[in-house]
Amino acid sequence: MANNGFERPQRVQFDAQDYQTDTLAVRAGQHRTDEGEHSDPIYPTSSFVFSSAREAAARFSGAEPGNIYSRFTNPTVRAFEQRMAALEQGERAVATSSGMAAVLSLALALLQQGDHVVCSRSVFGSTVSLFDKYLSRTGIRTSFVDPTDLAAWEAALEPQTKLLFLETPSNPLGELTDIRAVADIAHRHGAKLVVDNCFLSPALQKPLTLGADVVMHSATKYIDGQGRCVGGVLVGSDKDMEEVFGFLRTAGTTMSPFNAWVFLKGLETLPIRMRAHSESALALANWLEQQPGIKRVYYPGLLSHPQHPLALAQQAGFGGVLSFEVEGDREAAWRFIDATRMLSITANLGDVKSTITHPGTTTHGRMSPEARAAAGIGDNLIRLSVGLEDLQDLKGDLALGLAAL
Repeated sequence: MANNGFERPQRVQFDAQDYQTDTLAVRAGQHRTDEGEHSDPIYPTSSFVFSSAREAAARFSGAEPGNIYSRFTNPTVRAFEQRMAALEQGERAVATSSGMAAVLSLALALLQQGDHVVCSRSVFGSTVSLFDKYLSRTGIRTSFVDPTDLAAWEAALEPQTKLLFLETPSNPLGELTDIRAVADIAHRHGAKLVVDNCFLSPALQKPLTLGADVVMHSATKYIDGQGRCVGGVLVGSDKDMEEVFGFLRTAGTTMSPFNAWVFLKGLETLPIRMRAHSESALALANWLEQQPGIKRVYYPGLLSHPQHPLALAQQAGFGGVLSFEVEGDREAAWRFIDATRMLSITANLGDVKSTITHPGTTTHGRMSPEARAAAGIGDNLIRLSVGLEDLQDLKGDLALGLAAL
């Protein structure tokens, strides 16, 4: 097609298999229009116009590919999906309105009444509520297990088990699960393994290459990286993602074009951000271990972490989230948090701005006291998402918290 009076030469199409993670984060999924834009365009439209009634019918029937309606086809969202699929080394991705919408879409697409799920007991609190309270109403049952105990995963399986779900590292204690081992357990019993990769992102961990069937993300976290938008994404096989796409097309758990564009911009700096987050988090974890008033620090990068060798084996870095227990009770933890000046008191994580929260009364506050205790989430636990501020400034702010104990 002519553009501004000249024919634009065609170049060989970008092939994701030829490039490394840092390059894929910047380039994968981009398809320039005839305008030749360098940055990804946004398509903020609800619907798309067809050249004829015949073309409209062909698009709706699936006989012809193309855009129809932004609830399930939008070029900006598709570019984000293609970049995420390339980064996670999956066949296809489906973007959703939030991370929890991703979990819900996956469950209702792949499960049915009578099916059984085995889930790590150490996952995001809303994930526990979704499986335990809401999906149970549809006849989908869930058993919760210690994420580090392979025998517990095996023992929890039933003939009706269709899905195993875990986070690694876990929220908020940084517990690790051997992805390859649990994938083998799932596959021996005809089940699928889903891994929440929010804490590390594809820059530091690629669960599909370790045997997982589906990877999910709250794109709200490190994918964006600046706390601007809410979104989710699933990556897996064409077959599984087609089922999820069918649910999304019907139910409308859809990512907006603008949010997809923001996430594309976030991905461009993802690898370099994750390296910086990890470097500062490790330094702070080592420093906190030496401070009076700190009872225990949870971070897989520490030599004291019981699963440090597993972290070295299946991760390319340790991530930016750590947790620690202070001496005392909930009031002591709250005093620590309230004494800081720079840290943002918010439950979000994965931001360039460091955030601090009390998991027992925020992210995991809807869990029963018994469930929190089983997951090891005590009243004196604090979670820190380490941003990109100066390391000495971060230590200084945490020192204010220490002084308040």
